[in-house]
Amino acid sequence: MEINMEKEPITLNGLNRLKSELNDLKNNQRPKVVEAIAEARSHGDLKENAEYHAAKEQQAMNEAKISDLEDKLSRADVIDITKLSGNIVKFGAMVTLIDEDTEKEAKYQIVGEFESNISEGLLSISSPIARALIGKTIGDSVEVATPGGGKSYEIIKIKYE
Repeated sequence: MEINMEKEPITLNGLNRLKSELNDLKNNQRPKVVEAIAEARSHGDLKENAEYHAAKEQQAMNEAKISDLEDKLSRADVIDITKLSGNIVKFGAMVTLIDEDTEKEAKYQIVGEFESNISEGLLSISSPIARALIGKTIGDSVEVATPGGGKSYEIIKIKYE
């Protein structure tokens, strides 16, 4: 397994979500899995005990998630976006865009890779649209190559909160 030691930018909200998920995995999920293994073990022969094998598999997945989150937290470079301001798009910006073809409005916050979630409007800084937006200002148009072809967006609002 290749280990990436590079720091990754993250917002305070993103850091808190990762910590909360890690806490849940360690303090809620881990004891439940251990209990399920003990319960399955009490049923006897482990070779043909599907419950035992399923619980062990669940334990391995839980431990892998814990390791992954601990790795992400160790590489997290927290950026306090409450101290950022201005009218240039950078990490942490809440950007409101208008799709120049459909006139639909979209709102995204540019966040770190670890916390991105497009359905929540959290756009990874390494995504094509975020890369196109970085350094731009209100009124600028950006072209973004998407799987469905090129899209044009106009930046109508930039906010840091």
